[in-house]
Amino acid sequence: MPQPEKDSVSISFVHEALEGLRARGIGAGEVLATAGIPEGLLEADQARVSAERFSALWLAVAAVLDDEFFGLDARRMKVGTFATLTYFTIGAKTLRGALQRAIRLFDIVLDDTRIGLGEDAAHAWLDLGPSAAGRPLRPFAHETLLVLLHGLMCWLIGRRIPIIQADFAYARPARWREYSVMYSPQLRFDQPQTRIRFDVEFLDAPVAQDERGAREFLHEAPYNIVLKYKDTHSWSARVRQVLRDEDPQAWPAFDDLAQRLGATVSVLRRGLEREGSSFRAIKDALRRDMAIERLSHSSLPVPAIAQAVGFTEPSAFHRAFKQWTGVRPGEYRRRHAA
Repeated sequence: MPQPEKDSVSISFVHEALEGLRARGIGAGEVLATAGIPEGLLEADQARVSAERFSALWLAVAAVLDDEFFGLDARRMKVGTFATLTYFTIGAKTLRGALQRAIRLFDIVLDDTRIGLGEDAAHAWLDLGPSAAGRPLRPFAHETLLVLLHGLMCWLIGRRIPIIQADFAYARPARWREYSVMYSPQLRFDQPQTRIRFDVEFLDAPVAQDERGAREFLHEAPYNIVLKYKDTHSWSARVRQVLRDEDPQAWPAFDDLAQRLGATVSVLRRGLEREGSSFRAIKDALRRDMAIERLSHSSLPVPAIAQAVGFTEPSAFHRAFKQWTGVRPGEYRRRHAA
């Protein structure tokens, strides 16, 4: 039967989200339990959690710290700030006006962080970094603000805004591969400024939301912010859609897939490469997340899960799962059940 896509994030983001608690001497056990994340998973460097669980963790940490920014700034971004930002921005006529309002509010709320908006004839960009008197920002602060801002931007105009290029003012982190999904396949590190660049025409897009839409948006936040708006017309998204609609054991070969998508093999391969992806990477990600979902929320034996996600040999599934997450399937399930 077709399987829903289960988005997931690296366990390294969970560690980052908990750092604000640890810095204040607050234990993470209760917060992890509230979010439904087994504490044992923290020991596996390559483990992953669902976007839904990470979103629950974001809310749980914010509730404990009264800070929706994980304690990353000298001044707390108190609970309710993002809701205020949402209602403040829907009053603008265009995305440009909404971003100007968002920047104004962040300038009031945060001490250490500076956000800027720029544009030329072809591109617009958002810059972020420490304020003149602020502390140097941790990479997680850059990551969190970009996810917040880009998610809000996409929602305001009702469609995904492709990021043409993303620059980061720090060295390439170990989790840098996550960035191609979070931001853009075009990434640069060790740059003078953290910046996301997009088509300037989006700045003139009308704000398409109202108060009712804002209430619905906030009811789903931050899950919808973590996921943002997916580009359903990209080659990667079209490949995922075909694979999600079929049993993994019946997934088509690459040439058959290209034919079904109305493309030649070379066109599809180059298209995926431009998006920083590949047929194998998409299959692996789908299988990984399907397996994590079943290990975490079903009592199916591991061999049955291996078969369900497209492996004919359980041993091959064990090897692949350890490569994906750093632990064997049985150990992953035990840690989750703990």
